[in-house]
Amino acid sequence: MSGAGPEHLAFSGWIDPPADPLPALEGELACDVAIVGGGYTGMAAALRLRERGVEAVVLESAFCGWGASSRNAGHLTPTIAGDPQLLASAYRRRAPELVRLADAAVHFAAGLIERLGIDCEYVPGGNVSAALSAGQMRRAGRIARFLAGCGGEVELVEGREAGLPHAFRGGILERAGGTLNPGRLARGLRAALGDAGVRAFERTAVEAIAPSRSGVVVDAARGRVRAGRVLLATNAYTRDIPFGPPRAVAPLWVTLAETAPIEPGRLEAAGWTGRAGIYTQHVILESYRRTARGTVVFGSRLPRRPRGPLGARTPDPAAVADVVRGFHERFPSLRDVAARRAWGGWIAMTPSWLPVAGEAAANVYYAVGYNGHGLAQAPYLGTLLADRLAGEEAHDDLLAVWRPRPRFAPAPLFSAPALRAAWTIDRISDRFAGRG
Repeated sequence: MSGAGPEHLAFSGWIDPPADPLPALEGELACDVAIVGGGYTGMAAALRLRERGVEAVVLESAFCGWGASSRNAGHLTPTIAGDPQLLASAYRRRAPELVRLADAAVHFAAGLIERLGIDCEYVPGGNVSAALSAGQMRRAGRIARFLAGCGGEVELVEGREAGLPHAFRGGILERAGGTLNPGRLARGLRAALGDAGVRAFERTAVEAIAPSRSGVVVDAARGRVRAGRVLLATNAYTRDIPFGPPRAVAPLWVTLAETAPIEPGRLEAAGWTGRAGIYTQHVILESYRRTARGTVVFGSRLPRRPRGPLGARTPDPAAVADVVRGFHERFPSLRDVAARRAWGGWIAMTPSWLPVAGEAAANVYYAVGYNGHGLAQAPYLGTLLADRLAGEEAHDDLLAVWRPRPRFAPAPLFSAPALRAAWTIDRISDRFAGRG
């Protein structure tokens, strides 16, 4: 292994920032809908509004795709409500509609990629919620039966049958979805905005929103937008804007790393002959997926709480060391493979563990809080909310996460002590799994 350690990136390991930044907003303009935030939610909503003949403007403080849209691990998965066990307990009666939403989101995202012709290295091989021990495998069987009973496209698989690495006994195969390059997806959506004639302004931080029954005035540093309505597509950054629904999200910084290119055959020798992405059944999951570059991207384990305002940052060296240690524990035959680079991004957790949408104030709508699963859910819910803003009746999948009142309880589960306790429980479970 190289003694220098991985390069710590302030943006993403998937792509570089765009070489053609769009102009900032200057002066005053008018539109039907002003969209604050140029991630998956905002871009998908703008594209749908354009299709419906509704004039939309996108306002992005950095560049479209700057946030988690370009930084996530690239697992297109129908996971919802965090641990599926929550569906079987806290949301048992609502589970069928939530499973339906999650599956529909995956199929929508895959269809959007195909319809727009975005080359984002999509491999539709599904994902596996993988078990490390016999106990986790029994639990996976119960969850798989429950999810299938709710209409989920899942099945319990054995490790060798599914081509999983030797460390994993098997798990729940989510047949819908797969893995992709999320940075290239975000860049493709950004290009689609231009192709569709959507007005988008980058380097335009929104400073104030003044809603009324007749419309909304949106102020930025050097310009103003008068809109009929506003869509807040700010996800984790909702916490830092005074005009967002208070306490709607709890931001967490998630760390990812990527190996150096791995020699052909070595992953297969470690048992990884399938193409499905993998995430573990820990309290705080670990994720592993192969890339088109012949590398493995992996991460999570111990998210960090924010200190001060959210913004650009490089990953914490201790967090990087922890995820690299996890990779080598799962792939002992690859202990000589070094991590080449590391990065991270802010995800938005919610007290309910479900995405939320609603009306924060008169004519100010929001769709945020994807709990680490925004790759599928963000473009889908952004599109459904765009349909509602265009005058359609709300889709049942949008109503499943709609909040009539923007009131949210505190989220103590996402405090630093609670996260550290969860990490400790995971490491104890690893020791027990190693004895099995």
